[in-house]
Amino acid sequence: MKKGCPYGTHRVLEPKGVLPQPAEKIDNTMEIYDNEILIDVQTLNIDSASFTQIEKQANGDVEEIKKIMMGLVQKQGKHKNPVTGSGGMLIGTVKEIGLALKGKTDLKIGDKLATLVSLSLTPLVIDEIYAVRPDIDQVDIKGQAILFESGIYAVLPDDMPENLALSVLDVAGAPAQAAKLVKPGDTVIVIGGGGKSGLLCLYEAKKRAGVTGKVICIGGSDKSTNRAKNLGLADEYFAANATDAISIYNKIMDLTNGKLADLVINCVNIPNTEMASILACKEGGTVYFFSMATSFTKAALGAEGVGKDVNMIIGNGYTKGHAAIALQVLRESKPLRELFTEMYA
Repeated sequence: MKKGCPYGTHRVLEPKGVLPQPAEKIDNTMEIYDNEILIDVQTLNIDSASFTQIEKQANGDVEEIKKIMMGLVQKQGKHKNPVTGSGGMLIGTVKEIGLALKGKTDLKIGDKLATLVSLSLTPLVIDEIYAVRPDIDQVDIKGQAILFESGIYAVLPDDMPENLALSVLDVAGAPAQAAKLVKPGDTVIVIGGGGKSGLLCLYEAKKRAGVTGKVICIGGSDKSTNRAKNLGLADEYFAANATDAISIYNKIMDLTNGKLADLVINCVNIPNTEMASILACKEGGTVYFFSMATSFTKAALGAEGVGKDVNMIIGNGYTKGHAAIALQVLRESKPLRELFTEMYA
């Protein structure tokens, strides 16, 4: 077997010298290097911002969605949306393990796993797309993928259905960051609180802020807002257009008696919601942009433009223990598990 770089740079074709994620094209031949893992892929869970964009481009036509996805992989060797820059993740079965990884990994051939690194850097081949499920951003395929030595993953748990675990692991970074950032007594806002990552963040925020804290859910529609409200995941709820920064600012001023939020978590999947997040946050507070639709240029220059001194955190999809934290939410909350089972499994 050929020797490979731990970070997968040996797969980069264009341009040379960059890592696989920013690369325009990578080598997706499925003959593994000595430090790679070959996976027979079952399902792709496309990043929400990416799938929303692809679905819009395809005018909702499933066959056109398939063509767009196949085209992206054929051109780039990976599934990276050129508009959003994001990918998603996958579940599959371990088919082969590189010789250099023997004794270094707990994986064995036949294990079912979910990759916790983005499809935007993962060498991928799609032979056929069996099914597209637009309501949950999942696509069943026949294909294979490569996991690099540095790639993180989670062996699928045996106490929940695979698609349920995948739907949670796809956004595992969000509730884990919420668990890390929320302190007792905090006022926390979750924008996009009725969506998949938003619901998990609300649960963690409510648990961590405690009885002296305040959690506010902003949904994108009455339906998504009521989804969170029916589960009792927050203290205040309202639906709003997250691109309307001033309206959200005024509403949050009312709900917090002018104090605004200690922490704002942005979980939306549409662009131009940076300023709503920033204006809703108090001076010295924190904004966590989990959304991959975020423009960090707009966020940085926008905060400067309104004279707002807030800490802004890029939505790193990884934090230590994030898979365990996210799965534990469903084990702790029967209502959330029932909702996620209904929606995703």
